[in-house]
Amino acid sequence: MTQLGVADNNVAAGTIGPLSPYVPPLQRTAGQPPPIAANDGISYMAFDQNGDAGTLKAIEDALAEIAGGEGQRVIDMIEKAPPGPIKTKWGPAFRDWDECVAYIRSSNSLKAPEGGVVLPLPYTVYERPTYSIVPSNAVWRDPARADVAAVLRKNEQDARKRNLFFPHVLRDARRIGEYYPGLSPTSPECMDKLGVSLAHLESKLTNIYDSEEVERVFYPEIEKLLLEFFPDATDALVYNHDVFDKDYTGDRTENQDAKNPGVNANYAMLVHNDLNDNSGRVRCRELLTKNLRNFGRQQNYTEEEADAKMSRRFMSINLAKPIETIEQYPFVLCAWPSFADQPYINNYRIYDDRVGETTRFTYRPDHEWYWFPQQKPNEISMLKCYDSVTDGSVSRWSFHTACIDPTAPANARCRKNVVVRSYVFF
Repeated sequence: MTQLGVADNNVAAGTIGPLSPYVPPLQRTAGQPPPIAANDGISYMAFDQNGDAGTLKAIEDALAEIAGGEGQRVIDMIEKAPPGPIKTKWGPAFRDWDECVAYIRSSNSLKAPEGGVVLPLPYTVYERPTYSIVPSNAVWRDPARADVAAVLRKNEQDARKRNLFFPHVLRDARRIGEYYPGLSPTSPECMDKLGVSLAHLESKLTNIYDSEEVERVFYPEIEKLLLEFFPDATDALVYNHDVFDKDYTGDRTENQDAKNPGVNANYAMLVHNDLNDNSGRVRCRELLTKNLRNFGRQQNYTEEEADAKMSRRFMSINLAKPIETIEQYPFVLCAWPSFADQPYINNYRIYDDRVGETTRFTYRPDHEWYWFPQQKPNEISMLKCYDSVTDGSVSRWSFHTACIDPTAPANARCRKNVVVRSYVFF
């Protein structure tokens, strides 16, 4: 029997006790192919050894994946390709943004609708599970594992070399009703259909760089917003946040113990989603039963109470608020129907005490992308990262990236915003 079968049987039989790791059943969306993942897609929690949440196994698998050489083969293919467009099975792709922009400008077939734009978007071309060792992992500071750290560090540095830019048409998200008559971008119906939506908030938050103020002021505002946005919801939990500002000159230091995420200098320039079938459930249960990396309200659920709560519908929503009108590096979000039948590619983020799972996707010309040009401080962009409903009746998630806006002036200010992560329960 596969590890996936063992885990499903354990969950079904209720044999996972208080001291056992929580191994979620892999709950794929109806009609979606299996993910491109390690170990048949089973969570690394199934490989727990003495409470390590499968992190030892994950590092072993990461080293084996690197040693297999497929990642280097993809890099060599890209680097040895002649100048100009690189021919891929998905279409022409480009090593850098400028090359792709030149191609877009010379093309007669790529036309933007009113309010839209045609932009290069960065996708992975590596159809294998990937691994990222987070900066806090002890392997980076262990002299006895210096050789292992060197291999892993090179892999981290090489990761971007396996991404290429593809030209894509983006629609204005505020015009969703024009593409879906009767569907408002500010409605829960839009979130259920597309996995993206827009909300309005006059926030009292004055300083996104003050993590204590963000938690004290903004978290409750967003929880209230979510309960009003989803009238069928019973409760909402905002559990952490990130701040993005490339031009910030203050202290960027992250301090997890002090619930301070620091200030990110880099924007996420890769098509991805933050959660998947496994991590959507694992992360929720970690918060409810352990308060693991929870910056928000403390939770005090027993394992049985958490299981009961998670037996009903719940979803994870990311919400982003600018502190000034966004001029450069706006968010772009992809609508669920255009990739609902596409397998995602797992990326494993290895901590000392858990293995997070994010996802990546390869390019499709018919991916339905939206952007929020000139997003204002009272406009909250929302994207679904996970939904427990698997029958295909609603979106499961969106994927997203940041982009360079070629319509912005050369001296445009870079995006300054706060992004909060939440769970909503029904």
